[in-house]
Amino acid sequence: MEGQRGSLACVGLGMTLGSHLTPLARSHIAQADVVFAGLSDGIVEMWLQRMHPDVRSLQSYYQEGKSRLTTYRQWVDLMMAEVRAGKRVCGVFYGHPGIFAWSPHKAIEAARAEGYAAHMEPGISAEDCLYADLGIDPGRYGCQHYEASQLLLFERRIDPTCYLVLWQVGLVGDRSLARFQTGSAYRQVLVELLSEHYPLDHEVIIYRAATLPIQQPGIRRVALRELPHIELPAEETVVLPPAEKLKPNLAIQARLAALDELEKAGMPA
Repeated sequence: MEGQRGSLACVGLGMTLGSHLTPLARSHIAQADVVFAGLSDGIVEMWLQRMHPDVRSLQSYYQEGKSRLTTYRQWVDLMMAEVRAGKRVCGVFYGHPGIFAWSPHKAIEAARAEGYAAHMEPGISAEDCLYADLGIDPGRYGCQHYEASQLLLFERRIDPTCYLVLWQVGLVGDRSLARFQTGSAYRQVLVELLSEHYPLDHEVIIYRAATLPIQQPGIRRVALRELPHIELPAEETVVLPPAEKLKPNLAIQARLAALDELEKAGMPA
């Protein structure tokens, strides 16, 4: 260890245990001196412990009533303390380590600012699984993604001609960052906002990726008006399919047609 320069790699395990781990992410875990684990459940954590003798769980830092931002800062401090001690540190997170994950980005930023080597290795995210399980091609109609509370707290533009994917709806409206769940009244505010763009009987898909190979993905379909009245854990994602057809931009189409004609005539477009 003497003279060794500390480093940090944040890697993603993917969503489904054992199925999504890439060889490069596995290599970062195996070569690390210490591994920090921010994972989705205890079974996944136990599986990781079989891969490395020094796996330190980050889950115990979560507490009801404690700001998640405080917890995430503690995670950064824990990882950086070991980096500064000259250790090769690997932070292992479920899904993709950079999606809905504050600590990996901040830890890498801090490590690089202090001159340490730091790297993020992508993983298969819930978004990737969602496209596969729901049969959605985001390139067909387009796809908007919002964290649900951000959609409420700020003036965002919703496009009902594309897919709308809302993350962490179970926590919608939580401005304290200290709760694990908000109630139906908060989701009712979300429904009222969405009803400006979608009919109340519009189909909403509730999605949850499988985290174990023996599981099936969770897929439920309800009407938009029912959203406040169903059980909705924070890890479930809400998808609204398009409610309107794409509207042709006739002026742009005419300009492009004119350019096509110029090219056919051998003139520079």
